[in-house]
Amino acid sequence: MTLKSVLVDRVRPVAEQPLDRAGVDRTSIGKLVRAFYAKVRNNERLGPIFAREITGDWEPHLEKMTDFWCSVILKSGDYHGRPVPAHLKLKDVTEADFDIWQHLFGQTAAELFAPETAAVFVDRAERIATSLKLAMFFRLTPASAGGSQ
Repeated sequence: MTLKSVLVDRVRPVAEQPLDRAGVDRTSIGKLVRAFYAKVRNNERLGPIFAREITGDWEPHLEKMTDFWCSVILKSGDYHGRPVPAHLKLKDVTEADFDIWQHLFGQTAAELFAPETAAVFVDRAERIATSLKLAMFFRLTPASAGGSQ
């Protein structure tokens, strides 16, 4: 083992593996997505935001989100969207909205899956929320990116 391989192993994060647990498949993930979005649609803060963006038939969005979560959890490769640009166009979303989203998602995962499995969903949802918040709310301006002059 070389010093370089030791350093690379310490720096490179371990790739997430597909969650291989009984009862975790496209059908159960689809149930999670639908139950979660039912809560979102009924939420006094998030419901109106989603209602402005998704008018009419929700099924295409629910299928896209099922593809997304199958890719996140099962590593299926079904999702081919771009979440950051989709969220950047939402001008009325605040950081606090992500707390509501995460609470509803965690609650739904806990209702549908065993605690250890729900924890995997919640962990990955937290990472996704962190990435989206960073993309949406924390931008370096040219003046702040250059440091002191």
